[in-house]
Amino acid sequence: MLSLVKAMKISEKQILRMARAIFKGLKEQKVIEFKEKEEVALERAAAIIRADFAREIELDREVNRMMDDLERQNPGEFQRFKMFPMLKKRLAKEKGIIL
Repeated sequence: MLSLVKAMKISEKQILRMARAIFKGLKEQKVIEFKEKEEVALERAAAIIRADFAREIELDREVNRMMDDLERQNPGEFQRFKMFPMLKKRLAKEKGIIL
């Protein structure tokens, strides 16, 4: 958990605030009804948000590994800053990750 927060520069407090804001919007629109205590649902929503950030962190790591391999194969003619977004977008699409 600490590595997730550190890597994405988002705190646990911000994750909970995000989940609360989503719930507030859904309640205001009257499109959500809780079958259990709201705090239990809030913690589950926060866990889902954490998992989503973790998937993106792992995607970034995978893209960086791919770029390292490409850079070794093509020394001197590789521009990481241009390739990273393109590779990340393509890999995210293949894996069904919405960025």
